[in-house]
Parts: sequence; C-alpha cells; structure tokens
Amino acid sequence: MTGRNETSILLIYTGGTIGMVHDPVTGSLIPIDFKLITTHVPELSKFGYDIQAISFDPVKDSSNIDPQVWIRLAEIIEEFYDRFDGFVVLHGTDTMAYTASALSFMLENLRKPVIFTGSQLPIGLLRTDGRENLITAIEIAAARDLGLSLVPEVSIYFDNKLTRGNRTRKYSAEHFDVFKSPNYPPLVEAGIHVKYNTHVIRYPDPDRDLIVRKSFDTNVAILKIFPGISRKLVNAITHTEGLRGLIIETFGSGNAPTYPWFIEELKSYIERGGIIFNVTQCHGGSVEMGVYETSLEMREAGVISGKDITSEAAVTKLMFLLGTCNSREEVEKNLQRSMAGEIS
Repeated sequence: MTGRNETSILLIYTGGTIGMVHDPVTGSLIPIDFKLITTHVPELSKFGYDIQAISFDPVKDSSNIDPQVWIRLAEIIEEFYDRFDGFVVLHGTDTMAYTASALSFMLENLRKPVIFTGSQLPIGLLRTDGRENLITAIEIAAARDLGLSLVPEVSIYFDNKLTRGNRTRKYSAEHFDVFKSPNYPPLVEAGIHVKYNTHVIRYPDPDRDLIVRKSFDTNVAILKIFPGISRKLVNAITHTEGLRGLIIETFGSGNAPTYPWFIEELKSYIERGGIIFNVTQCHGGSVEMGVYETSLEMREAGVISGKDITSEAAVTKLMFLLGTCNSREEVEKNLQRSMAGEIS
C-alpha cells in the first residue's frame, strides 16, 4: 500500500478471456502478469487509485470453477477486507453468475463492492470489450459518498450495466451484452454519466461486521422437465446416492406433468428426507405454484417455490444452505426468504 489516504482497489484474477494476450513467439493466448496491468490498460494510471492485483496460479478456466474456488475468493476478500475499498474479480463468463451468486451468500454484512467482470475478447486485442469493462468496474468499485461505498454488493459489470450477481444470467456466447438480469433492474447504468440506481441497491447495517461463511454441500442435482420425460429418468435422479437437494426446472410459472407417477416420485423423495426447489426454466418470470393445477399437486407434496430466483442462484443457495444450516427445516425456511436480494 503506497498510502491509505488514497482510494484502493484490489484486482483478483481467477482466469478467463479478459486476462489473455497473444504470445509474440507462438501466437497462442497466454495469461498476462496482472502486476503489470497498467502496461496493457494505461488508462488505469489516470484514476490516481492504489490498484493492486492478485492472480490465481494456475489460473482457472471458468468451466473448472467449483466451490473450492468460491471459498478461495472469499478468503482473499476476507484477508484484505480492511486494506482495500473495493474488489474487482476478473472471471470467465461461463460460470460468472454462479460464482457471483455464491459469493453473495457467503459474504454476509458486506459493506464494500465486489464486482465481477470479464470480456468476450482478450484484453490484448484492439477490439476487446475487456478494457471498458475493467475501467468502469474499477470506477464503480471506488465510488463512495460520505465515506461509504455506493454499491456494497456482489455484482456483475458488463456492457455498460452493473447488475446484482445473484439476479444475473449469461445470455450470449458471442455478443458483448453477455449478461442480463431479467427480474431485477440494473444497479448502475454507465453512459455519458454513471447513473447509480440507489433505490434498488441493498445497503447493509454499517455497524455490523463482515461474516464469511465457507461451507457448501454439493449433493444437489437439477432436473429439467421436458415433454415425454420418463419415470425411469426421474426415479434414477431421485434415487441418486447421497442426493440431499433437487432443483426442478419447470415450465412457465412452475408447471410440470400431472402424471400420477411423477407426483409419487417427488413425494417419495421428499418423504425420504430430500428437498425439492422449483424454479422456472424461462429466462424471466416467477414460479407461482397453485395458479394452475399442474403445479398445485407439487405444492401439496412439499415442493418449495423458488419464486423468481435464477437457476444459478438456486444451485448455489441450496449448496450453501445444505452446507451451513443445522436442520432440514432451517434449509427450507431460508430457501423461501431473500437472503441477499436473490428473490423478490
């Protein structure tokens, strides 16, 4: 730290396209040394911030991200929490929404920004979207008013919008507007001016300290409902050894087949101690169990409504609760409430 009076931001590079440049010898993509980030993005030096960087070694492709990486990220933030005003996490786009969702549950009473960003093109290319994403993510992470962070949340910045991490989904594999937040408005919109939508930002109790929880139970599964789904498949999943929680992605507002065998399989799994969480497979909207007959029987069997939660947040929340709660009742109670702004 060169001086604690200046704004300080910690960059954490986990891996992903944003941190790649072409090797001048082989022409292949290789990770950059983030200690030299201003060489690749000289505009950062104009901020006047104390910007420091930590890089995973080896870096992680986003397809290989797992709860151990989430825990490592949380530990880094916990270790440097008092030394920096904000954190910018550079991460591959494929699983960014999962990691951001997980961190939102792990970092209780968060009072500083943890902003995830990345890019579709390597930062070493002229047309990269990574440069603007990184610059604006740092600017937002540093934004304060009366000594308090303007966006003290775990969020994702991409293509001129900052969205709540546990409300965000990846929508495109080829366009720069990679992510969308279908059920919740942007926290920040960056154009000629940077507009902070303070009425939708969550602000913690400033007198409460950060609590970092690091336990996950990955004994969960996702069952996507589709026309013609067989009993054999459903039975195989619900009888998976050690399976503690099942997320079912249903049609529309939470609907599924009314075949007697289907309800029997779900009810049997719940009676054996399993937890079933119902989320919609639509990109936007909410589960409203009981509106149609096709969801009423599931509700009566004990299936829990996920309301307007994303699948990414549902998976990480269920893993988190199974890893931290002391009873099934506690898990079920917390599934139905908003813990980090993940449901309306």
